[in-house]
Amino acid sequence: MAKRLIPSFNRILVEKIIPPSKTTSGILLPEKTSKLNSGKIVAVGPGARDKDGKFIPLNLKEGDTVILPEYGGTEIKLGEKEYHLYRDDDILGTLHE
Repeated sequence: MAKRLIPSFNRILVEKIIPPSKTTSGILLPEKTSKLNSGKIVAVGPGARDKDGKFIPLNLKEGDTVILPEYGGTEIKLGEKEYHLYRDDDILGTLHE
């Protein structure tokens, strides 16, 4: 049975991107060079309401590549894959090519 998690409110489900430990030519990279903490958004919640009851939608969407904080998020395991659940305002920024 396939499982799909739909985040609640202003939460975002992210699959972290693991940076390569080798170059294409086979040179091993030190751990310090792979410090960029980024991930791909797998699912987003519908949004949240402010204190006046006004609906605030999320500005991120599935497929976006985002920069994550060094600490935080809730680790979730679905099947064999590990994901992290963050609030919308925990995301530091998006990466565009």
